[in-house]
Amino acid sequence: MPHRVAGRKLSRKDAHRMSMLGNLAVSVIRYEKVKTTEAKAKEVRGVVDGMITLAKRGDLHARRQLVGKMPHEPLIVEKLMGEIATKYAERASGFTRIVKIGPRLGDSASMVQIELV
Repeated sequence: MPHRVAGRKLSRKDAHRMSMLGNLAVSVIRYEKVKTTEAKAKEVRGVVDGMITLAKRGDLHARRQLVGKMPHEPLIVEKLMGEIATKYAERASGFTRIVKIGPRLGDSASMVQIELV
């Protein structure tokens, strides 16, 4: 009986899933709006919210933690620490919104649009 097991596996191995969620989180932060499946959006929501919360702290340790999560994306870290952190300074949580846009034509998967509020 699997107790305290959270999250979706998304039919991927651990390394692939973590990499995919990281890339999707960077895309959400970069473009502020991304179309994806509902399951992926619900999983990446926590990743994006955590990154924005780190950026809101604004100290050096938070910056280094963000760089550790996104080592190849220095411009995204700058956008998070500057533009996005000031935009959500007064907001406690709930930085993302998921809007359903209907089924995908090929396999009828539930598609959504995840965007920054």
